[in-house]
Amino acid sequence: MTNDRLTEPSAQDAARDVVDRILARAGTALQVEDTGGSDRDGDQLEREERSALRRVGGLSTELEDVTEVEYRALRLERVVLVGLWSTGSAEMADVSLRELAALAETAGSQVLDGLLQRRVNPDPATYLGSGKAAELAELVASVGADTVVVDGDLAPSQRRGLEDVVKVKVVDRTALILDIFAQHAKSREGKAQVELAQLEYLLPRLRGWGESMSRQAGGRVAGGAGIGSRGPGETKIELDRRRIRTRMARLRRQIAEMAPARETMRSSRRRGRVPAVAIAGYTNAGKSSLLNQLTGAGVLVENSLFATLDPTVRKAETPDGRLYTLTDTVGFVRSLPHELVEAFRSTLEEVAEADLLLHVVDAAHPDPEGQVSAVRAVLADIPHALEVPEVIVLNKADLAAPEALTRLRTRYPDAVVVSARTGAGMGELRQRVADLLPRPEVDVDVVVPYSRGDLLSRAHSTGEILGTEHTGDGTRLRARVDATLAAELSAAQPGA
Repeated sequence: MTNDRLTEPSAQDAARDVVDRILARAGTALQVEDTGGSDRDGDQLEREERSALRRVGGLSTELEDVTEVEYRALRLERVVLVGLWSTGSAEMADVSLRELAALAETAGSQVLDGLLQRRVNPDPATYLGSGKAAELAELVASVGADTVVVDGDLAPSQRRGLEDVVKVKVVDRTALILDIFAQHAKSREGKAQVELAQLEYLLPRLRGWGESMSRQAGGRVAGGAGIGSRGPGETKIELDRRRIRTRMARLRRQIAEMAPARETMRSSRRRGRVPAVAIAGYTNAGKSSLLNQLTGAGVLVENSLFATLDPTVRKAETPDGRLYTLTDTVGFVRSLPHELVEAFRSTLEEVAEADLLLHVVDAAHPDPEGQVSAVRAVLADIPHALEVPEVIVLNKADLAAPEALTRLRTRYPDAVVVSARTGAGMGELRQRVADLLPRPEVDVDVVVPYSRGDLLSRAHSTGEILGTEHTGDGTRLRARVDATLAAELSAAQPGA
């Protein structure tokens, strides 16, 4: 990994002129660096550290085999990644940018290059600062990129400022994740949730382009406008904002109308006293693979981020024969956009309603502890989700380094180590689930008439059978069941 200083004076001077105009428009002024001053600027970083962008190697996903092009019907968007290294180690900054590269590739982009800048705080005008934005512009022009993707959240003014310098589209991490969600949403509810999140993100970022967005119709002939041009006095950007707010209100109503159906399904499971287990975790940690191992569900498994958006509920069985439901939820990611957490609240409530949470962690990831922290930060935004008993499931044990597994077992002593791909450790996980699921609390010893086979079936599916015996009056059942079923069994006895 090397420091790559871009040195075409004419192009750099032209880009700096643009930066000067942006900073002047923002009410700030460029500070001329005093070369005879101190090597430190208050509590800031060393000037030498701030003076160069650091090239992050190994991010390019350019096609090397021309035959791959035959399988891609459209031209991939060519992107350059940019990140700020403010805290932590250089390795963690690299991990963050590589995750951004995976997100960009999932969205259908071709990553050309990646740059990291050492900086305490983002520049308020261009995120990177004047000099680095100019260097980025030269890199974008030299590699022929269409888009710059920033590993962070950009204020609307920062995005506009950086776009004016680099002369290509600039998107931030939130916009990238929203785009991926929009591509992967399949159900009507999922599509509505994603669209709502996108509109919430777009609303403060509408940008006017000249008179087409700013002109109002007046009460007299102005600029060729007269009869037929007078209206409510809204600019075009105001009209667009009003339309977006109207659409958002409609989407919120639609999502609210869909909520009762999901609540009805939850209520039916609660009435039947079927315990619920939710699978949550970082995106691409192997949640769907784990669901398939536990249930044989055949859910889509894909080595990509956010392959699962719509929750999947399947039946599973404990080693002692008790039924429970297993729910595969949407994957989380570091700095998951707040708009998505709000829009997917009804879906994420599946976690809060569960009796047990399987928190799946990619043990082969460079920063599994960071994944755990990111998932718990999202769960903290869901009421009562952190109150659900949790089992850490260290997945991909076949790919993880032995020292990494040792470290994680020390950090999470109650964790279960598995490989959803090979099936290793699944027996221990099934037993742990059986031990932690709520057990029926009422012991019964009753005779069930042969005509009430439905009660016997419920006892087998939701209770613990201690013994059965066929008699002349019916089936004698000794079992542990819930209070509701116990009352029904007592009432159904011959002579009751």
